[in-house]
Amino acid sequence: MSDTSRAAGDPELTTYRDVQLSPDFSELRRRFRRFVFPMTGLFLAWYFLYVLLADYAPGFMSQRIGGNINVALVMGLGQFVSTFAITLLYVRWADQKFDPDAKHLRDQIEGETK
Repeated sequence: MSDTSRAAGDPELTTYRDVQLSPDFSELRRRFRRFVFPMTGLFLAWYFLYVLLADYAPGFMSQRIGGNINVALVMGLGQFVSTFAITLLYVRWADQKFDPDAKHLRDQIEGETK
């Protein structure tokens, strides 16, 4: 069954398709992608740098910083720190810039379907 025949029989599908095509939803999706894609790229670059250095620069990675702590250990722990930092940044960004507009859009949708 095609999407148009399903939408013709079900008003909710038409409503959600209309929302998906709306400028407000497009703007919300654009803002989400402008935050998430660069942040993902930055994290992956950092992660692959760590992996490549571990594989191709063992001399550098095994340099001791102090005691039994070496560059590889610090960079490995930095992976955890950066993961939590990105999560914290995303939560703050979403709370301030994304969620209010998403809630407004949801309220509009639910108000139309009730």
